[in-house]
Amino acid sequence: MKPAFVTILLALPVALLLSDTPDEMAQTVPKRAAAPHAQSHSQTVDWPVYGGQAANDHYSALTQINRSNVTRLRVAWTFDSHEPGGLQTSPLIVGRTLYAYTPTQKVIALDATSGKLLWTFDSGIKGTQPARGLTYWHDGSESRLFAGVMNFLYALDPTTGKPIASFGEGGRVDLRKELRGDYQQQSIALTSPGVTYRDLIIVGGRNPETHPAPPGDIRAFDVHTGALRWSFHTIPHPGEPGYETWPPDAWKKSGAANNWSGMTLDAERGIIFAPTGSSVFDFYGADRVGNDLYANTLLALDAATGKRIWHFQGVHHDIWDRDFPSPPALVTLTLNGKRIDAVAQTTKQGYLYLFDRVSGHTLFPIEELPYPASNVPGEITSPTQPKPIAPEPFGRQFLTQDMLTSRTPEAHQFVLDKFKTIRSEGQFIPFSVDKLTIIFPGFDGGAEWGGPAVDPTTGVLYVNENEMAWLGGLTETQSGGTPAEKAYRNLCSVCHGTHREGAPPAFPSLLGIGSRQSDKDIAVAIHQGKGRMPGFPNVNESLMQSLLAFLKSEDAARPTGQGASDDKQEMASAAHEVAGSSEPNPTGAASYQSHCAICHGDRREGIVPSFPALLGMGSRMTKQQTLDIIHNGKGRMPGFTKLSDPELKALLTYLGISDASTNPSPDQEADASGDEMRYQFTGYRKFLDQDGYPAISPPWGTLNAIDLNTGKYLWKIPFGEYPELVAKGVTHTGSENYGGPIITASGLLFIGATIFDKKLHAFDSRTGKLLWETVLPYAGLATPATYMVDGKQFVVISTGGGRDPKAPSGGEYVAFALP
Repeated sequence: MKPAFVTILLALPVALLLSDTPDEMAQTVPKRAAAPHAQSHSQTVDWPVYGGQAANDHYSALTQINRSNVTRLRVAWTFDSHEPGGLQTSPLIVGRTLYAYTPTQKVIALDATSGKLLWTFDSGIKGTQPARGLTYWHDGSESRLFAGVMNFLYALDPTTGKPIASFGEGGRVDLRKELRGDYQQQSIALTSPGVTYRDLIIVGGRNPETHPAPPGDIRAFDVHTGALRWSFHTIPHPGEPGYETWPPDAWKKSGAANNWSGMTLDAERGIIFAPTGSSVFDFYGADRVGNDLYANTLLALDAATGKRIWHFQGVHHDIWDRDFPSPPALVTLTLNGKRIDAVAQTTKQGYLYLFDRVSGHTLFPIEELPYPASNVPGEITSPTQPKPIAPEPFGRQFLTQDMLTSRTPEAHQFVLDKFKTIRSEGQFIPFSVDKLTIIFPGFDGGAEWGGPAVDPTTGVLYVNENEMAWLGGLTETQSGGTPAEKAYRNLCSVCHGTHREGAPPAFPSLLGIGSRQSDKDIAVAIHQGKGRMPGFPNVNESLMQSLLAFLKSEDAARPTGQGASDDKQEMASAAHEVAGSSEPNPTGAASYQSHCAICHGDRREGIVPSFPALLGMGSRMTKQQTLDIIHNGKGRMPGFTKLSDPELKALLTYLGISDASTNPSPDQEADASGDEMRYQFTGYRKFLDQDGYPAISPPWGTLNAIDLNTGKYLWKIPFGEYPELVAKGVTHTGSENYGGPIITASGLLFIGATIFDKKLHAFDSRTGKLLWETVLPYAGLATPATYMVDGKQFVVISTGGGRDPKAPSGGEYVAFALP
């Protein structure tokens, strides 16, 4: 049953301010300048661009809804797509029409005053990737709506929703083309909308984070014909600046360094600001030695030609997945009495960078700080990484023992025991092959794709952030294996773990997948991607059948469920995983428990990377190889020379080793995914307690106000809650949050974003005081929009959930207005 709306009217006496920044709390919001482009309430006011306007500041000059009446907001209309799967779309509103997506990437047009469906465009392609927004273009006489559906860019008639046949091939451009090699083997999806400038539509795209991946070229297409007008190579070709920061001819094989998060336009100057992500492979860069320009870079490009104007690289030779996560915001600031047109870029690590928009000169000093070198063979990390002196990071930077959770004594002891086995040394610590390393803030930020809001009248930036510690490590790639095993290691293990255990809910376990999904559904997900997973069209039919068999192997012995993560792995008793037999093996089980379980786990799951899993040994090791290791030891494992022959035979049977266990022959080792890396990532894992809550002390998410004129914080509050903890009296914890805020001229900050409480909130932008909130049908993991039609102001947000494994997902738009 769909949850009913619950509206909560609040009159809190003060904002909840964190006690660790008292000097910042004393600051006041700068005096508000005259609101630009102020609108009469009798007019219709659009939200025509992703981010509100070209500056991507998420700002509206509307004032009808204000601090004094926001508590009177009521639901004005809703639209339910009746599709599961979740939404991240920030809609566009032009005139009386709202343009948006459904969860399967159908494009819809709604009456912006009533939510009535006007038209639907169904491409016939079931979208499985996020779709965060659309692009509206008009030149005074003609209008076009550009929509990304997987790897296609469509040009639609905004009035009818029909494709414009003269654009590209029958109304669409295939973004796989004109990148590199066979276009049908490329994987790219347009998850964030493009930007229009004059007669160009400029786009990036989402690429895989493993080999093979296409290059992350930023490209401009003619809005009328779809012809490619220019392309900027983020992995430089010979003769282009930055080529020397890669190994020779890296552009032929390296991939990504892509703009997946969107761009921002300075329309007056004709400058596009395009932030990029890391190059593949994300976590081990032995094949891309060098600083890897223009990965992890804020690029300022001439929008008309694609020529580079200036750049700033935020992470050199990234091996931590520290992509720039959102488009930057443009704002004019007053520094030392001088007005400066600036660009503000948030980061996953909690840094905020400010630059002169034209020259690229930093507005606050940036230091290049030294960091340890990698001890992993083949990896050569950068000796330094940049850090701004101001503003201070908006997320905690270094997890220490005194910051561990005290939610319960049991939780504290659980995470303390784990913490003692983990490396925690702050930012930019290279991964090890001998133990896990803490990434804090985690792989999802810090800041994320929702981006900040900036009030252009005050120069104050508002950003929500996650405070979640994640874990990562490397393990040496096992030699040999079947083509399916090698494909899994190359394509899948980076997210789903070396042994398919995943890190639910963000990265689901693949254990038992054959009992939950059909072969067809699995194959579609592999080829087309799903959610945050990219597609892998290079997997041919032969390899697909082998990969399906591999993914379903040992399913009967591995129960499914959401607890297959690092903290709550659900695996069958190893006593029943006897190769080729369901008969119990008490002698082998007892020998394993006596000699092996202390390191490799009760169920052979291991503690990767320190102690490898022993599941599936029979498919990757011969009997003789196993005997040699048992007798002689390997690495930190001692040898066991005194096992009797019956006990040794029983142990081998228990481990799944038989006389038939062999290594694959050389002709079986064809690998559609290219050369294997020497080391592989052990998988994304959150650092959680035994009950699934963050292993660190709150806040687990915050909302921040930063005066960009001074670099000082005005306020900081915990953001988000867990309803079940609130019921126990544990409040103001903060939580993970996705989707950004918007700011209005009336001093209201609207934001959804919180995963577990599913609320849309309205804050006083001056103080951080919560003025109003309402519970949505699903979590609103998207940036809202505000607009006016016939003198009535609306606030609308897409709600879809999809991040909370205990809650349903859907696809519904909800608009609010004053009665």
